[in-house]
Order: sequence, then structure tokens, then C-alpha cells
Amino acid sequence: MTTLGPRLVVAGTHSGVGKTTIATGLMVALRRAGHTVASAKVGPDFIDPGYHSLATGRPPRNLDAWMSGLELIGPLAARAGTDADITIIEGVMGLFDGANDGSPSSTADIAIELDAPVALVVDGSSMSSSVAALVQGYRDHRPELRFAGVILNRVSTERHRTLLIEALAAIDVPVLGTIARDDAMTWRDRHLGLVPVDEQPDEVRASLERLGGAVGDGCDLERVMAIATAAPGRTVDAPQTPAPGSPVPIAVAGGPAFTFQYRDNIEALQAAGAELLPFDPLVDEHLPDGVAGLIIGGGFPEVFAPRLADNRRLLDEVAHAVGDGLITWAECGGLLWLSRSLDDRSMAGVIPARTTMSDRLTLGYRTATAATDTPLALAGSVLRGHEFHYSVCEPGGDALQLTSRFDMRSEGFGSPTMLATYLHQHLAAAPERAERFVQSCREADRHR
Repeated sequence: MTTLGPRLVVAGTHSGVGKTTIATGLMVALRRAGHTVASAKVGPDFIDPGYHSLATGRPPRNLDAWMSGLELIGPLAARAGTDADITIIEGVMGLFDGANDGSPSSTADIAIELDAPVALVVDGSSMSSSVAALVQGYRDHRPELRFAGVILNRVSTERHRTLLIEALAAIDVPVLGTIARDDAMTWRDRHLGLVPVDEQPDEVRASLERLGGAVGDGCDLERVMAIATAAPGRTVDAPQTPAPGSPVPIAVAGGPAFTFQYRDNIEALQAAGAELLPFDPLVDEHLPDGVAGLIIGGGFPEVFAPRLADNRRLLDEVAHAVGDGLITWAECGGLLWLSRSLDDRSMAGVIPARTTMSDRLTLGYRTATAATDTPLALAGSVLRGHEFHYSVCEPGGDALQLTSRFDMRSEGFGSPTMLATYLHQHLAAAPERAERFVQSCREADRHR
């Protein structure tokens, strides 16, 4: 058993309202005030948690009820907040937005499950008295929500600030902070959202410090801490972990091109006995010595395609090793790297397909049925995951049968030694997948 400590959910009225800026700035400001700050991100996002990790100095965490199940949200939040004075949980999209099938997955669902107070970030620009109607609707839409107050973003002048605060006072909603409009606080953007911190960590670190100063000056940090500390204490089960086995060396792609890995996946693999050995496909010409498995997660290989293609020695080595039976798991960006080509640049050629970038976003949760045995699951097994990409793979493969509310199709490439797919999986609710993968690596290594 474990305990949920002080916690605060920072939610937005909609995407683009600046909740990532405010949530991350609060983490920095509270850390600078002497508090040990933990973080988590609602939903399947990889990039925001990277900013959180840099802001707090702690591992990035996700709370995704659709992939892990609502019953694991408490244990995962408690794991995130271990030994912290406060856990700041950044929401996803708008406060009530979630999976299109209606399953519990929204920021509100997570906040209610955790009995956590919610600070609502509101874009105050181009609005004065109307802010009361907007906030009243959010406050009253789900009465069971523990609504703590509002942080006003993009406030233009002191007069504007006064008008907004007066409007909210009329409906008895506390204002926890006001942040002035400042174009310097606009995050760098890319086709899948923010630019990952691994690409320019020093620049991002300096920006975070400036952001923390602005948010710290604009918010009542003592009040924020008091609200979080007043959240009811709760005892929850500890997350399940696989049974450990003998250590198995497994190569894990990293570096700026491959930054998408859930921390819970890493810990599940390690708990199952994996010794994870990082390598950077941009600069390393060889896999780590003696590895029994290979994991290539997602990221932005398309941004680095020329450099990846130029590292021919590594690509050829990987093609030979995977073809020779090296146990392999590739997700999204990893699928692109293992394909024959990415936008006409030659890649590893392990997968008999070509990948190209498009202007069409493929996004959403998926239920997947394995059509063949792979190192993660037997044929017929049902997996849950998430897609988020602008690329197209031709042919698309048939290792998984993906279904969602509005779509059904085949996708991915699988064999007893490999799964390469667009589907991102979160192993917190399925530690047996980590155990199967590591055991597959262990057994294959014995027979080499």
C-alpha cells in the first residue's frame, strides 16, 4: 500500500490556453521556493512530461486512464509523488475532454478519481465580465469536482486584471494568480506539439527558469501549497510489477531523434530483469555489445532523417541483427527507422515498407488485437494503445487489428521475434507484456 500526498491538477478550458506554460512554471517556481515538486501529465503525451522532468529534476510521469484503467490512476499518482511536497498534475486538452468513446480519460475524470483540487487556467485576453459565465460553467458542470480556483493567463493591463478579478469575485471563485501577456513565454512548437527538451536542453532550461520567475511572481504560491496540502489523504495499492529474472541486456534507442518512452515502461522492463543500455542512432555506429534485445521508441526521426541515413554502419548492423532474430520492439518513430526508407532516405530496411511524411494527422486511442505471435503478446491478445503521427507507412502491415469508435484497420509488422507498429503502449496495466518481452530476449540469447 502507498499514500497519495499533496496534489493539484492544473487544467485548461481548452487546448492552447497556456496550461502547459502555467503548470510547468508552477513546478519551477515551487522548486525555487524550496519545495520538492513532483509532476505528472494526464493523457498519452510524451513531450510535456519532458519539460516537467527538467523543471522538477524528477522522472516524467503519465496518468492515462484509457490505457492503464482508472483503477491504476491512484497508484501511479502515488508513485509519481513519492517523497515530494506536492505533485503538480497537468491536464490534457480542455478540462472535460477525453476519449471519443466516452471512457473515463479526461482531466476531470483523473481529478475526481484522485480527489485532487483543480486550478483552471483561463485565457483572459479579449474578455472581461464574460469570464464569470465561462468559469461558472466549468465550475458547476460536474459538482463532484474539487474546484479550487482560477489562474488567469494573458492578462493585458492592470485595469484588465482588476475587471477579471471583480467578475470572478461576483461568483465566489478565487483567483490564484494572474499572468501577463508575454510573447516571450510562448513555447516553441512543432507538428506534434512542443519541441522535445532533449534537442536543446540548455536553451529550454534557461527558458524554464525565466518562466518560473514570471509564474512565481504572478501566483500566490503559499495559497497553492495550502490548497494542495488540504487534499484528503488516501491510501492506494502499489502498482503491480513483474517478477524479476536474471539480467538481460537490451539496447534502447535514445538521443534527440528518439525521445518517446514512458517512464512506467522503462521501470516495468527493468523490474522484469532488463538491463537497458542506451544508444544514439544519430552518432553511435554500433549497438551496445552483447545485447539480447532492441527497443526503438517514438520521436522525430523525420527531423533527423539525413543524419540517421548517413549512419549506414549502424543501419546495416541493425538490419543484420534483426534479420538474424534479435528480439525487437519498435513504436512509431522506431517503425520509420526500421523501414526501407523515410521520405526517400534509406533506413534499416528491416520492414518491407516505405514511410513518408504527410499533412494528415493520425491521432487517437486504439484497441488492438494481435494477429500473430510477437515478443509482447500472443495472437488473439487484446492491447490498448495510442497513435499520434503525421507519417504514412506503405504497405501498412497486418500484425495488429486496430479498432476505435470511428475506424477499423490492420497495421504493424510482427513475428515471433519482432513487433514494429505505430501503436504506443503503456505497460503499467500490462506488466506481463514487459515480462514476456524480457523473457523472449532471455530465451533467444540462450540459443545463440
